[in-house]
Parts: sequence; C-alpha cells; structure tokens
Amino acid sequence: MKSLTNTLITVYLLTGLVGCGSGEGPSSVDDGTGGGPSMTIAVIPKGLSHEFWKSIHAGALKAAAELDVTVLWQGPEKEDDRQQQITVVQNMMIRGVAGMVLAPLDDKALRGPVEEAKAGGIPTVIIDSGLDSDQYVSFVATDNRKGGELAGRHMGELLQGQGKVVMLRYQEGSASTTNREEGFLYAAQSVGIEIVSDEQYAGATKEEAQGKAENLLVRFTDGDKLTIDGIFCPNESSTYGMLQALKRNGLAGDITFIGFDASPRLVEALGASQINALVVQNPMRMGYLGVKTMVAHLRGETVEQRIDTGVHLVRRSNMDDSSIHELLYPDLDRWLE
Repeated sequence: MKSLTNTLITVYLLTGLVGCGSGEGPSSVDDGTGGGPSMTIAVIPKGLSHEFWKSIHAGALKAAAELDVTVLWQGPEKEDDRQQQITVVQNMMIRGVAGMVLAPLDDKALRGPVEEAKAGGIPTVIIDSGLDSDQYVSFVATDNRKGGELAGRHMGELLQGQGKVVMLRYQEGSASTTNREEGFLYAAQSVGIEIVSDEQYAGATKEEAQGKAENLLVRFTDGDKLTIDGIFCPNESSTYGMLQALKRNGLAGDITFIGFDASPRLVEALGASQINALVVQNPMRMGYLGVKTMVAHLRGETVEQRIDTGVHLVRRSNMDDSSIHELLYPDLDRWLE
C-alpha cells in the first residue's frame, strides 16, 4: 500500500487535478473548505463532449443539491483515452473524496483502479457501462441489451422481416455498447434480417464515426444506389457520424436508419424522417441516481446492486408524448448554469 500511495502522489504531482480534461465550473466544484457541504463525491464520465454526458452531469448536480453534498465532475476529453480516465480516478483517490461515481471507458482497464480505491476506503458506484469486477457498490445503468433488442425488433418490423442491414459498432472495450450491439444482432436476425456487416468500429469521436460511415456507404453502393436496406448505430457519436455521411451523399431519409441516444441534432433528424427511430436512455436520471445511491451507501443505508434507469424506442409518432418529450428535451440549463 505504501508503494501504491507513493505512485499516486507522483501521478498527482505530474498531472495535477485540473489538467486531466476538467469540465468543472463553479456549480460543480467545491474544494471542501470554507463551510461547503461536508461530503464530496467524484463523478467521472467517459468523456465530456457528448450531450449524453451533459445530462449525466445535470442529474448529478440535481442530486447534490437535494442531498447537500459536493460533486466533483471530471473526465477525459475523448472517449478512447483510458489512461487519462485512470489518472482522473487516481487523482480523486489522492484528493480523498468520500466516494466515486464512474462510467468506465473500458470494462477491464478500470478494474484495477476501482479495486485499489475500495482497498483505500473509497467506494465506487458504476454507471452507464459495466465493469469486469464485483468490487463496486451498485451498477446504475440502462438495460443496454434490451435497448439493442428494441432496435433489432423495430428494424424487423420496418423491413417486414427481410432485408440487408449493416451495424456500425462503437468502440472495443465499451461494455454498454457491446451489449446494445449483441442485443440488436440477436433480435434482428431472429426476425429474418440479414446482417451484411458488423465488424466495423466508429471510434470515439463524431469525426471518426463519419469517416467510417462514409467508407461503409461506399462499400455498399452500386452506382448511385445503396445495396442495403437498413443501418443501426449504437450510440450518439456513431449515429451522428452516420447521419452526416448519409446527408453528404444525398441519402438521408432514403434508407431505414435506427440510432441510439438523443441529442438536439439527432432529435431534429428524427422529426425530419432522416432517422426512423432512436433508442433513448435517461442519462439525467442515471447521474441523479448514481449520486443518490453513493450517498445512501456512505450514510449506511442498504442499496440495490443493480438499478435500471430505463430505455425507450422513440419514433416520430410518439416523440411528442409527454413522457418521451422530457427525455428528448431535458432541462439541462437549470443545473449546468
């Protein structure tokens, strides 16, 4: 333990807490001095750029306000920087936070840091994406396989049980999207859909995703027509990248397209029939329950080991329903200002 402590101190001195992709603002940071809330919870997302993480942040701050605790919000800039996320976890351990709420970038790479934190007396609640360990307090997340199955079954309905479909995966090591992908494949194939490509990965950014999507479209184009009938993408960035590629090639709205997650541009595309359906999570609820669960645990309460935050299939026909509208247009400004 002494060598571990020395190592962490060295990392802290070399990197500094605010040098690791901080998304902190006055509303989310309190250094624990000057009479602020006495309990500090670190909330560590996979990245900082996607709308999904902004909703997680808003939910975490809502819980913090209700419970009178402090949230430290920090994560890597890009969703493929495992080492930076590990460094953030280590910095939070040195800081001496009461607990962590973590969305692991990689289900194996973050196992060691989480287990080290527990050994040092800092528990972790896992959100969004699973961890290959049992050394955490609770897992607060979407039923991602169910979300993938919703997309696969709806693809079968839209294509009437036949047709060729490509799936653009997200990123290796991401347990949440892997479960969505496997759920989609299972459901789509079980209703007669032929999967003609499922081996390509979009990558961590929207720009990377658009490039991979462009390549896929070229591969399945004969003249000026696509030779496929449908497309599925399992997260916000891959869906956005594919949408941009379809627009650039004048194909948006000409192919059955199901994506995952809600951002303003994806919701706009759904309303314009450029996307047929979006599988939508409740990230604000996920951030909210992640912090509430951690605080309850720290206060000696019994918490559930698995908390399902819900998943919905949103189509143009139901996007104005009151319950769906709240998921598509969350009031983030109230908490992030």
